[in-house]
Amino acid sequence: MIILTKSLKAWGTDQFKSILESEIRQLSLDQLPLQQALTQSSYAVEGSQSITLLSSEASAGVIQVKVGVFFHGIIAGCSCADDPTPIDTINEYCEMAVSIDKREGSARIELLP
Repeated sequence: MIILTKSLKAWGTDQFKSILESEIRQLSLDQLPLQQALTQSSYAVEGSQSITLLSSEASAGVIQVKVGVFFHGIIAGCSCADDPTPIDTINEYCEMAVSIDKREGSARIELLP
């Protein structure tokens, strides 16, 4: 379960953008759908995310946020001793919808088309 309590507490303040971006950057690859967002590489690189807040709004019980995510992927070779494939990172981008429950700070993150 993803909990974004710092972002919830910062909602409506000037700090919301930076706190939300920081909390999402700290999530692991298991919590973010970056592997499904790859378009030019085969594996997402852990810890390479840069988050940009695109929009945010709130309803009675949920804060809806749209973020852009810049991250790196790699094309993995066979990892053989004589494999000539260099492991270079490739820039990737995707957009995600983040829904934060206003009562407890639990969040759902979905990849946008």
